Amino acid sequence: MAQGALHRLRQDLFVDAFAFRPMPPLDAKVSRWVPFLPRRLRHWARWAPHFVVGFFSVCVFLAILTDESGSGALRGILVTGFSGLVAAGPMLTLFRPVGAYWLSVGAFVVSAVTYASISSPFASVVGAAAFPTHLVVMVLVVLRTRARLAIEMWLVTFATAAVLTALLGKDPGDLPPVAVFCGVVLVSAAAVRAWREERRQVVETRTVTAEERSRRTLLEERALIARELHDVVAHHMSVIAIQAEAAPYRVKDTPPELATSFSTIRENAVAALAELRRILGVVRSADPDAFAEGDPEAPQPTLGSLDALLASVRSAGLTVETVTTGAPRPLPQGVELSAYRIVQEALSNALRHSPGAEAHVEISYVLGGLGVRIVNGPPSRLAKPSPGAGHGVLGMRERVQMLGGEITADHTEDGGFEVAAFIPVVRKAGENTVGGRA
Repeated sequence: MAQGALHRLRQDLFVDAFAFRPMPPLDAKVSRWVPFLPRRLRHWARWAPHFVVGFFSVCVFLAILTDESGSGALRGILVTGFSGLVAAGPMLTLFRPVGAYWLSVGAFVVSAVTYASISSPFASVVGAAAFPTHLVVMVLVVLRTRARLAIEMWLVTFATAAVLTALLGKDPGDLPPVAVFCGVVLVSAAAVRAWREERRQVVETRTVTAEERSRRTLLEERALIARELHDVVAHHMSVIAIQAEAAPYRVKDTPPELATSFSTIRENAVAALAELRRILGVVRSADPDAFAEGDPEAPQPTLGSLDALLASVRSAGLTVETVTTGAPRPLPQGVELSAYRIVQEALSNALRHSPGAEAHVEISYVLGGLGVRIVNGPPSRLAKPSPGAGHGVLGMRERVQMLGGEITADHTEDGGFEVAAFIPVVRKAGENTVGGRA
């Protein structure tokens, strides 16, 4: 234990003691604490600790210089040099904290030896300025580095003071109470430093946890989208394979080259289906619970399934009104599936976060795409906390962006929530302007 303690003492106070470690300015949020100041002065508020330490050093320098000035040029030079030595300690903590401690210890030793005629090494200049300044330096070093330096600096300081007292033959009567007082101050500084470090680690942990949760939710949502897209694409690829296989039998005397081409198309379609199933199997094995909801073999819902969804939501206690504008027309299955999921997620969020509110769903068949808008009012009673808040919105954004659309999701002025999305649909050749077939 003693060997370990000495090793830590050496690492903390001797190895790279004068390494350059500048103190960074405060966080930019500090400028909000002083809104009454002009903008330029609020920018400089981040450097307030540096200004305070610099002002303290200047005050120490002037106090020792004024109190100990006397006759004689040599004495004036010595007093000026000693004042600068003592005042340099606090200033150096801004750049080289451990080195500032050793500089302050040196100033304390010089002052104690210089005023050896005084009965106590803590009297006169040392008692009035040098040793309190040294205590301030130790506090600043603890706040800037780590908490355990408080004990190490306390031991070194008062071991040095005890040796000086014994060598100079002075009365050690002041040493114990000063040691106790400094110990209390340094322990308090160490507690503040430990609290700040713990708080910083908690903030970092929460940030990392939130990022990991968002990333996991995003991956789960993408896995769900991948499965749904598999169902959509697999349907079309199956149709292609069947048509390619049946096409040669629908034409009399099919040329061999054409039959070979149809066979190749069928083989490619079947290979694509096998690849889709393999990828889906990988996704399911990586996250077997991602598709636990519902029957995995059931067909994917479309806008035609909204009535059943709205009935289920109404039975859960949410009042929902629906409006359909434009002429309904068949849309690509991926578009209808995404629109259905957006409505489903928005209404689920309304049930969770706005109990007792009313919701309004609007489906707009417009030229060039499909518009979806879901608005719910403010809650009429207190909502239960939900740790997954915001993840549904993330999934909706993924769906819309995947199809090249746009979406907005934000709170309304009356305290409700609004989700508005537009999913573009490429008009096929042969379609008229209202979406029907010519």
